[in-house]
Amino acid sequence: MQFGIFTVGDVTTDPTTGRTPTEHERIKNTVAIALKAEEAGLDVFATGEHHNPPFVPSSPTTLLGHIAARTENLILSTSTTLITTNDPVKIAEDYATLQHLADGRVDLMMGRGNTGPVYPWFGQDIRQGIPLAIEHYALLHKLWRQDVVDWEGKFRTALQGFTATPRPLDGVPPFVWHGSIRSPEIAEQAAYYGDGFFANHIFWPKQHTEKMVRLYRQRYAHYGHGTPEQAIVGLGGQVFMRKNSQDAVREFRPYFDNAPVYGHGPSLEEFSRETPLTVGSPQEVIERTLSFRDYVGDYQRQLFLIDHAGLPLKTVLEQLDILGEEVVPVLRKEFAALRPAGVPATAPLHPAVLATREV
Repeated sequence: MQFGIFTVGDVTTDPTTGRTPTEHERIKNTVAIALKAEEAGLDVFATGEHHNPPFVPSSPTTLLGHIAARTENLILSTSTTLITTNDPVKIAEDYATLQHLADGRVDLMMGRGNTGPVYPWFGQDIRQGIPLAIEHYALLHKLWRQDVVDWEGKFRTALQGFTATPRPLDGVPPFVWHGSIRSPEIAEQAAYYGDGFFANHIFWPKQHTEKMVRLYRQRYAHYGHGTPEQAIVGLGGQVFMRKNSQDAVREFRPYFDNAPVYGHGPSLEEFSRETPLTVGSPQEVIERTLSFRDYVGDYQRQLFLIDHAGLPLKTVLEQLDILGEEVVPVLRKEFAALRPAGVPATAPLHPAVLATREV
């Protein structure tokens, strides 16, 4: 099983000091966090994509290419790549290039994003969000698998005899996750292609996540890719840890109360009870994370959000130390012991797929 972190790249004032980092600081700090993730023994670093303040990751491949040059083992991913407002031709080119630079340590998550105004900024209509996601991904899927593409659709100029360059590394396209909070159509899309399904799993109660993952698993089997249990599932999560839970709650509360997304809403206790947010000791995070398996089944990737809401870099790096030293080793062991034979432990990423082809 793969463990890692994802960032939304928000530039948020620290409510305990009143200080707001500059965009330059936030970008540099994001790189430092990714490097620390590898040092801590985590598997994955994923960045969001946003094109509006207060966020900075508007160019994920630039950021990930820089991180690729400074790491050796870390899988580089996204959370998410905007399949609706990006041109699928440019996605094909950019991520194939990144795949070459990173020697195959790349996958990506497709999503529609959660910022409505981004659609007209890039010449699209938010009311066409689902049709855009379906059509654009169908083209991207073809561009990575066919050397010469003839294509015609509704949302972009037709292609005749087009070849996307560079071609995917070793002829193996980057593995794709389809990320969604609430859209069953996206779970269906992931199942149709036999791709991974990533449930955001941060803002919604477990019953909703359970329903979405169950739909994906059933449809994955329907399309003949394997049993429901063999479907490739990833989950988000959010944690804040200290040695004892009282200290964790006391330290994190001002950040929660003023967070851009959920601040000034439900209390920390209410939100923790109704969603997977876990603020407490490392053991509490271990127990809560293991409980996810009870309602989604065995899954392949767990990503944690640990760096938003104005948390200072020093605190985020401390969180990574706790994850790497006290939490992830236990989770690896426990999830491996629980996983039945025949259920994949990870997504089919570049080295494994290439090895299979060479046999």
